[in-house]
Formats: sequence, structure tokens, C-alpha cells
Amino acid sequence: MRRSPTMHWPVAIPFMVAIVVMLVLVVSLLEVGAVTYAYERLGLDRNWAYGLLMASILGSGVNVPVTRRHGDPRVLPAVVRHYGVSYVLPPAASPGATVIAVNVGGAIVPAALSAYLFVHDGLGLRCLVALAIVTVLVNRLARPVPGLGIAVPALAPAAVAVLAAGLVGGRAVAAVAYVAGTLGCLLGADVLHLGKVRALGAPVASIGGAGTFDGVFLTGIAAVILAAV
Repeated sequence: MRRSPTMHWPVAIPFMVAIVVMLVLVVSLLEVGAVTYAYERLGLDRNWAYGLLMASILGSGVNVPVTRRHGDPRVLPAVVRHYGVSYVLPPAASPGATVIAVNVGGAIVPAALSAYLFVHDGLGLRCLVALAIVTVLVNRLARPVPGLGIAVPALAPAAVAVLAAGLVGGRAVAAVAYVAGTLGCLLGADVLHLGKVRALGAPVASIGGAGTFDGVFLTGIAAVILAAV
């Protein structure tokens, strides 16, 4: 089947399998109640927990185009390996063009949940401080990768978010970890590096897509586990 620049899985098959295995483990925890309690701490019931997990996984293959930027055409490999993870590159829509898109599972779903938690839980200044910490540190860790876009170590946003939330989150530590971690990864890695995309020759620069999806997804899981602990 011909790959589409707006419909493709952001990471290679072995890593998608690992994510699916992680999903199965989380669902197993949901069944025994540990993570159900955690999601309840985030203000979500079990049905919402299942739905958001599935939406994140399935939505990771969907990119919503926003605009297009032109640069120098390049001959790119089908797979780029960085930080130990293999990323599958979509085909270019046209030679030398980079499609700027927003990933459904890696940006729209976590951003919507973050907005809900911020308003519903009244997170306020504590969350904004944690968000600033995560954004700055993830921005320092993010690296432009030719052909791919911007990449971050998968575990870094989650680790930084948990530490920042532990310092300033108070009783809402899980919600602060989720909001600061997901939005901090999206802002620090993707949004603040959009100016560098043209020079990288990436066919699709997806906010929350390849390069950062795994970081955003793992941050959400880490926040849930933190709440259970």
C-alpha cells in the first residue's frame, strides 16, 4: 500500500508493538483497579480512560495538515534512527516541500485533556510554573534530525514532568504532571523549533508526531502511574 503523508504510523513496527504491549499492560492495570484509581484522580472514569488510550494510539497515525513550507529537495531514507528509536518517514507531498501538520494522537488528544484538567482542577500558577520548567528543559534536549524534524529522548519529558510536578504540584501532582509534561513536550520540542524545519528536509513536520509522540504518550502514562503511587 502506498504511504500517505497525512496517514502513517510515526515509528517503525517494533516500536509500535512495544507501545501496544504497554497499552495492554495499562489496560490490565485498569482491570485490577490501580490505574482506574489513578485516572479518577485525574477526574476521569474508566470509560474515558479506555477511550483516551485508544484515541492516542490510533490517532498517532493521523496528521492534520496546517500549512506547507518549501525548502531544498533531498533524497531521504524510508526510516531514520535517532535516540535508539526507528522513525518511519512518510512520502513527500511534493519535492522540497514540508507539510506542517498536527498529530491527532500526539497533540490534539493530550492538548484537549490538558485544557480540561487545567480548567476543571483549577491548576493555576503551580501548573504554569511546572509547564515552564518542562518546556525549557525539553527544548534544551530536543535535537533537529535531517529528514525527521525534531526529536526528543522518549523518557525525558515524562521524567522532567514528574520531577517538576513533585516540586510544585501540591495535591494535584498527577494532573500537573500530565499537563506540564504533554504541553511542555509539544511546546519545547515542536512549536519552538518550527523555524528550523525548512532546513531539515522533512516531508512532514508534525506537532506531536514522529519524534515527539512517544515522549507525549509516555508522559501521560507516567502521570497516571504517579497518581496511583
